Amino acid sequence: MITCEPLTGALGAEVHGVQLADVDEATFDELRKAFLDHKVLVFRDQELSVEEHIAFGRRWGELEVHPFAPDNGHREIVKIHSTAERPYAAAKWHSDVTWRLEPSLGSILRGRIIPPVGGDTCFANAEAAYESLSDAWKERIEGLVAVHDFTHVFGGRLSPEELARKQAEHPPARHPVVRTHPETGARAIYTNRSFTTHIEGVSPDESAEILDHLERAIMSPDVQCRVRWRVDTVVMWDNRCTQHYATRDFWPAERLVERVTIQGDRPF
Repeated sequence: MITCEPLTGALGAEVHGVQLADVDEATFDELRKAFLDHKVLVFRDQELSVEEHIAFGRRWGELEVHPFAPDNGHREIVKIHSTAERPYAAAKWHSDVTWRLEPSLGSILRGRIIPPVGGDTCFANAEAAYESLSDAWKERIEGLVAVHDFTHVFGGRLSPEELARKQAEHPPARHPVVRTHPETGARAIYTNRSFTTHIEGVSPDESAEILDHLERAIMSPDVQCRVRWRVDTVVMWDNRCTQHYATRDFWPAERLVERVTIQGDRPF
């Protein structure tokens, strides 16, 4: 039997009593419930091979192949690598791949090379952020649709020809500003700084005002938790109702984490 130690009152739990390389059906059922309850699960001291990482991800569903990640011999694995020469951190609040028509269900990230200090990942409960809005703001955004596009984040890496091809393969996606969780029915803010370009049906100024207001709700410490990495820590989060932010306070140290991403469904 697993035990869950909450990280904050808002979301997140450190899970004890499980090795992800060997999860039986009863334990997996416990993990599924914990995942829905806590939204972010942290597992320490998980000595997983790449194949075991992939296999655990497949327990939750089909895995994505990221169209902008370099091929590293395992198509399901995305390596997020920062060095002194090429510093990198996803230092904006976001949900993963919301530019897809069917964004991911969740991600499972493993720490491989961890800085001696810094490089934490912060998570926000987008359901709690929505509930924190005033009734007037909830009414204002009800039924609105936002457009999500990969181009701002990934377009600069591509030649004009490659960009045109990728834009044809992955056209802008329209998603509700407030998403309903398909398993729990809870509602959550579903716009983010990285991929949401604008809100349909309103002026550019009003679109910017709404997006800024929703981001400020996500940024409130009242709806957040923070995960400090160690080597062989695995963190899993529900991409349908959380956002995350990777801190960039560790340069010039090296940081390498590896991710598998579970396919999701179309937001409603």
